[in-house]
Parts: sequence; structure tokens; C-alpha cells
Amino acid sequence: MKLALVSEHANPLAALGGADAGGQNVHLAELASGLAALGHQVTVYTRRDAVGLPARVHAQGGYVVEHVPAGPPTEVPKDDLLPFMDGFGDRLRERWRHDPVDLVHAHFWMSGLAALRATRGTGVPVVQTFHALGSVKRREQGSADTSPEQRIDLERRICAEATHVVATCSDEVAELRALGLPPGRATIVPCGVDVDHFRPLAAARSGRGAQRRHRLLVVGRLVQRKGIGTTVEALRSLPDAELVVVGGPPAHALAADPAVQRLRRLAEDLGVADRLHFTGSLDRDDMPAAINACDVVVSAPWYEPFGIVPLEAMASGRPVVGTAVGGLLDTVVPGLTGELVPPRDPVALAEALGDLLADPERRARYGAAGRARAVERYDWRTVSQQTETVYRAVSGSIDQDAPYRKEYVR
Repeated sequence: MKLALVSEHANPLAALGGADAGGQNVHLAELASGLAALGHQVTVYTRRDAVGLPARVHAQGGYVVEHVPAGPPTEVPKDDLLPFMDGFGDRLRERWRHDPVDLVHAHFWMSGLAALRATRGTGVPVVQTFHALGSVKRREQGSADTSPEQRIDLERRICAEATHVVATCSDEVAELRALGLPPGRATIVPCGVDVDHFRPLAAARSGRGAQRRHRLLVVGRLVQRKGIGTTVEALRSLPDAELVVVGGPPAHALAADPAVQRLRRLAEDLGVADRLHFTGSLDRDDMPAAINACDVVVSAPWYEPFGIVPLEAMASGRPVVGTAVGGLLDTVVPGLTGELVPPRDPVALAEALGDLLADPERRARYGAAGRARAVERYDWRTVSQQTETVYRAVSGSIDQDAPYRKEYVR
């Protein structure tokens, strides 16, 4: 199939760690690579956000990235991109008029608007993955939500007009139903993890030697909803633990970063500043060693559409303590691969971490089970095959009544 993946702000070639560069960028890169490996012709269309970007880039994974002019050629916060989506869609429509595609897979709600505009009247199916929902963001963030006011109404429209929706977790299905998505129009295909890149590394663990403190690791963007502040608060009740935070700007720019300053002030107020360490953003090649060098990976967001870091931890054989939200409800199995606690609850988080840090045998058992679960369920090769199955179903090339056409929960 000739596939168009549309992602208005998350360029699969972008460096990770910025305010709008994270799991969705990884998702696009891995899915595009996986679909190309299955023999499909894959192009990712994303907004040109810098002067001098080439129109087309042949990515290492066997797919192409096209930088589409839409709005100014500079970085724009994703919540400010809506005014440029009509132009983005018109550019795509013109591009596909000369070079037709078989199916469009839109990633994020604004990409859905552009994709629907570009394909209107053509019969080309549009598959939608939201990655995050405005209804959830508004409920969790309230007045701090910077999304455009009309986002939820536009998401309802996408649910009504898209050919099919690929949800990344079972929790998302209920949210989609509340937006009016009819039964049978969603299929759950989880995000994945590169189980060859993220794997247990004994050398990284033995390299810590006889370090006295246990090491907790948080990986992600330094935005408040990721719950890093909650983890810092929990650290006060864990005197034998240190917290390493990977993410944000490069190491040389950490001191001037407002989010880092906020978290350091919190740590100073709590008396744990000497046990809080920031590495800044790390290259993807450095991440497996960073994960393997810790005792527990912590993922404590207020809400989380899916969450790739817990999968990377599980694939690396590390136990996970997370919050019982979104995709973590599917990926982390309490008592088997890790533990789940309520969001924004530093007391519950500290208790779960303290119990696990005190039990090395349980940590090892959780790590081994997490690795097995990641390999069995979340290998990107498996995820790409599941996505391909959805594509073929909505394109009408196989039995429309097959079981995967129906909404299912793993």
C-alpha cells in the first residue's frame, strides 16, 4: 500500500526532549519503519518548522519525511498550530492529487483535520490516532489547559468523519465513546517498543558498583502533568534513594530552564536537593544504559494517553512504579511487572517505592516478567503488523466482518 502518515507537529526526525517532542515522535518513527519493513511505501507528512529544511528526507528506517509549508517556517507551540491546518490540508490535497495515496493515517487531532480536508470527496480512507484527547486534558488541567477552545468539538467531528480510529489503550475507548464515536469504529493497537534496542544490560547495572543509594529514574518532558514533582515529594520519604531525571534541554542549558528551576526549588524546600539529579536530554543510543543503571523506573503522570517510557523500562528488565492512568493501566501489571498508585499521591508513591526498593528479589522478578511482556505484546514488529491489519480492513481488501474490525480490549 502507498501510505501517508500525517503528523503536523511531531516530526519523526526531531530531537527528543523539547516541550512538544516526545513519545509521539518515537511512535511515528517506529511505526513508519515497521510498515516500510512490511513492504509498504510510507511517507510521513509534517509541518516545516525551520528555514532550510529539505522538502524530502529519506529516513534510515526506509520511509520518507516530507516537510510541508504551513504557517511560518519556525517552531510554533502545538496548541497554536490550528490556524495553519486549513493550509496544511490544502497542501496535502494538492500533493496527493498529483501523487495519490491508498490510505491516510492521521496522528493527533489537528492532523486529523488536515487529513479530512485533504481527502474530502476522494474516497481515500482516513484512519485517526489521537495520541491525546482534549476532553481528558481539559478535565485534568482545567484553566491551565492551553488547547484551542474548540478542540473538543473538533475532536467530535473527527470521530464522526474519520473512517476508523486506532486507540492506543482501553481507557481511551471510553473517552472516544463519550465523544460520540459509534461502536465498532475503534480498534485498540498499543504503542510499541524496540525490544532489540531496549534490553537488559548487566554491565550497566554492575557498573554502579557498591553505590549506597538506590536509584530511581524518571524519563520524559519536564511538564507538570508528567508528575515529576510528585516523585520529588515522594523522595522525602525515601532517604536511601536518589532520583535521576532524564529529559528537558541539553545538559549545558539546564540551569536556565524554568521547569528545572521549579523542580529544584521544590527539592530544596523538601530537603532532598542533594538527591535530585538532572542529566538533560540524552541521545536515544544512551537511553538503554541509563534505564539499566537504575533500580526502579518511575512514571507518575497526572494522566497519560499511553506512555512509552514504561515499555522501554519493561523491555530493559526494569520494574515500573506508575500511576493508574491511561495506557499504564494496560501495560503495567500490578504484582507482576510493577505497581500502580493513584496520581498526584506522593504518600502512596513513596510507600510503593519503599516496599519495592526493600525487596531485590521482587524487583528482579518484576523485571524479568516485564521483559517477557514487552517482547510478547509490544514489539514494534507486532504493533506494525496489527496496524497493517487495520489498514487492510478499512481499505476493504479483506473480510469486513473479521474480528479485528470490531472494537476489542486486550
